[in-house]
Amino acid sequence: MADPEITREQTQSKGRYSLTQEGHEAELTYSRVGSSAIIIDHTGVPEALRGTGAGRRLVERAITDARTEGLKVIPLCPFAKAQIERTPEWQDVLQG
Repeated sequence: MADPEITREQTQSKGRYSLTQEGHEAELTYSRVGSSAIIIDHTGVPEALRGTGAGRRLVERAITDARTEGLKVIPLCPFAKAQIERTPEWQDVLQG
């Protein structure tokens, strides 16, 4: 089975990534910091999707988009922070 599609919603100051798998929705929310960075402030994965990699896929998409858009990432969400810390190839987008 293919990974579910990740959708992105964005306003001028906030954004949200989500995916629906087996009828359950996981999400990652962020806030924009000017035109140079985003703050990942929340990753929510329902119990039914824990251990499926849904949360990690959301963090990966946020990192990929930030890199593409030339943005730095400030991971205030403990889950996102832990995922980035254990993935060296994502750390280039961290705000120093």
